[in-house]
Amino acid sequence: MTDPATPTIPGTTPTTPDAPRSDLHELLTALAGDLRNVGYTVDGVAALLGESAHTALARDQLIPALIVTDPAALNGDSTTDRAKAALAVVVRLWLLAVPQTEDDVDAALPGIRTSGLAVLGLVEKNDAGAVAAKVDVRPYGWEGDSGADSSGSGGAELWVASDLAAHQRPGVLRHDHVLGIGQASTTLLQTTIRRHSKRALDLGTGCGIQTFHLLHHSDHVTATDISARALAFTRFNLMLNAEALHLDPADLESRVSLRLGSLLEPVAGETFDLVVSNPPFVITPRSAGEHASEQFTYRDGGLPGDDIVATLVRTLSDVLAPGGTAQMLGNWEITAGTGWSERPASWLTGSGTEAWFIQREQVSPELYAETWLQDASEGRDRKLYRDAYVAYLEDFASRNVESIGFGMIWLRRPADGAVDAGTVRKEARRRFEEITYPIEQPIGPHLAAAVERADWLDTHELADAYLVVAEDVTEERHQRPGAEHPGVILLRQGAGLRRTNLLSTELAGFASACDGELSVRQLVGALAAILGGGADFDDEAFRAGLLDDVANLVRDGFLHAAG
Repeated sequence: MTDPATPTIPGTTPTTPDAPRSDLHELLTALAGDLRNVGYTVDGVAALLGESAHTALARDQLIPALIVTDPAALNGDSTTDRAKAALAVVVRLWLLAVPQTEDDVDAALPGIRTSGLAVLGLVEKNDAGAVAAKVDVRPYGWEGDSGADSSGSGGAELWVASDLAAHQRPGVLRHDHVLGIGQASTTLLQTTIRRHSKRALDLGTGCGIQTFHLLHHSDHVTATDISARALAFTRFNLMLNAEALHLDPADLESRVSLRLGSLLEPVAGETFDLVVSNPPFVITPRSAGEHASEQFTYRDGGLPGDDIVATLVRTLSDVLAPGGTAQMLGNWEITAGTGWSERPASWLTGSGTEAWFIQREQVSPELYAETWLQDASEGRDRKLYRDAYVAYLEDFASRNVESIGFGMIWLRRPADGAVDAGTVRKEARRRFEEITYPIEQPIGPHLAAAVERADWLDTHELADAYLVVAEDVTEERHQRPGAEHPGVILLRQGAGLRRTNLLSTELAGFASACDGELSVRQLVGALAAILGGGADFDDEAFRAGLLDDVANLVRDGFLHAAG
């Protein structure tokens, strides 16, 4: 029975095939209450499994958790034992995908019971009469989005439904598989700069996890996807967590709009303050006559090579309000004899969009093929695996691709709209850097600070500034035994992007004198007086070069304005 108070959002229906129903408000309320009462939360599951089994489960290794939750290991007569046994039933049903008896499910979830779960499309009876999971439903929580404003960023206990993953089910994944919370989605969550926005866009929402976070600092979120099943899962997750997300189930459209369609088509003519996207960026071989149903919609954009990411980088500024930003993940192809940044840079030709690319990984075509064939469990079919592997290598070879890069992308439409096509205000506005070592997470607040520093440099006269060394910065000096002076002087950051900067003698002297007492102009002048004086000393070039080096230290966060 459909709840008439719950509107159907465009792009979804209450009965999308093989997707959970989101139109039965009473059942959803009962399910949320049962999950909360049985302790099916992030902390509750961690306490039940213990550190070792919980850590293994995060690696998709089920055996330790199966051992810990075995009914024989949890038998007991105390209230505590019965509570653990009830939670174990839910953990085994959804996280471990082990069918449970109807009596055990009814006892663990007495408000909704097996019958209600079946109506919602979350479980089904198998041939043996046991209750089997049709989808994955798992707890999700966070302490609050660092950097979000006071409009509401408190922690929340939520539940997220998605399709069963490769380690939970046999066979190759279905092509319209709806991905759960994976490494890529978590990376984007940690990367996103959290500031209040009136309108935000979650492009390629999947199960809706980015929308969850956007709701905490955005007045309204539009979530799009090319898959009707993905939008149905997103709607289910929003309705299941309506209370925690401060949503009105009877008026969901006032905060969230779900749109079905490809790329920017569903939002043509609209603008947003913030766009986030974990797009289907995986580079997948295309074959003649291939139909969209043969592609994995959660990862394959349907375009050759890295064109899906290229298209978004070129067009996202069309839906950004002045000063609006976009953050996304992506792959890019690196052809033989070229640097990794050449192709991403070409996507910005003729555009006034500001951009920052950070490459986090670079892999060979062979490793790339192995990663994504394993992702969809295609290795379970030996012939399919071989044919697909060969297709990957031939596809990359056809474009002379030597390796594939992965990383984070930040874009901004200039606030004043006055930047001429093909130009930027400063070189830093088109930044390409490779950072493959571990960085601090979440990195979003540090990226925000970096953008603010670049903006500060644009609007202030650096020579008149008074600078101090950032609190997380340390200095290292290396010299050979017996040497009078160090041969290497390094500045290291302990936080954020954790950069290391090799200093010249004059730059090291400048940094050591940055205590906020003298201006940059005064410090540069003092160093010119100390180190200059020779006939071949170019005072003007020395001052200009040192000033540029100081600007880089400010831009990277080693130095900042005093006060």
